[in-house]
Amino acid sequence: MSRPAAPGVTVRVPAKVNVQLAVGGRRPDGFHDLANVFLAVGLYDEVTATPADALTLTCTGPDADQVPLDDTNLAARAARALAARHGLDPAVHLHIAKDIPVAGGMAGGSADAAGALLACDTLWGTGATRDELLAICAELGSDVPFSLVGGAALGRGRGELLEPLAVGGTFHWVFAVADGGLSTPAVYKECDRLRDITGHGATTADIPDPEPSPALLDALRTGDATALAASMGNDLQAAAISLRPSLAATLAAGTDAGALAALVSGSGPTTAFLVADADRADHVAAALRASGTCRTARATSGPAPGATVVTNG
Repeated sequence: MSRPAAPGVTVRVPAKVNVQLAVGGRRPDGFHDLANVFLAVGLYDEVTATPADALTLTCTGPDADQVPLDDTNLAARAARALAARHGLDPAVHLHIAKDIPVAGGMAGGSADAAGALLACDTLWGTGATRDELLAICAELGSDVPFSLVGGAALGRGRGELLEPLAVGGTFHWVFAVADGGLSTPAVYKECDRLRDITGHGATTADIPDPEPSPALLDALRTGDATALAASMGNDLQAAAISLRPSLAATLAAGTDAGALAALVSGSGPTTAFLVADADRADHVAAALRASGTCRTARATSGPAPGATVVTNG
């Protein structure tokens, strides 16, 4: 991935898949409590921070033209938040080299925020503690803390309250990238609408508190891909398919090609396929690319480490 040649700090940060996303009822503030089992996977963005006269952003890579380069970008907000805490001028150039699908339900924007935060902390020598960085991450968004931590974790609250999880092996995945993105707020709104039309309601008074699957946590701990496949789930999947019906064909194509399990990743529209091994991942990825149901498909594995400084100076 290309990045500026100027001296600075480069941080590599992973994508994520939600192997379970249990969504509680809509709270009075409009958010939903989650039991969100994150697994970091080996698709990475890189964020490079270099000294500058003012805060500026650039971006290269797939769909870079879809990435905002103003203060709506979470990476810019991360730099400003860290600078404000330490009385600094956020004079930094952030270059984002994208490889995580944009607006694809794999936390690419959150990854860039975590990457920018760690890169700026290192560049400026702020000496922020891990807890301080995680607190800033939680202020920025529900998925940002996990992007910093990586590995595997259970996210409570809106997903920002993390409990690390043990993983007993490597899990192999294929991710099918769709054309265009899906708005996360729109998917949650559709989830509420679908729940309402069942007649059972969509609020916290109607929906039980979300809990992780004990079988799923055990499958992660033991590294059992077959057991993990049997216990994965995403409460947002029906809403994502309702908004993007073509996702059903992508899920079917991956399953027909031999995936152990298939689900929409987060709020979509990227779809995730758990497979038995690396060879099967290559086969399923090729079949998905040939199916005409997605733009491309990528094979990788997890867990992957969280935000990591790869170049300093």
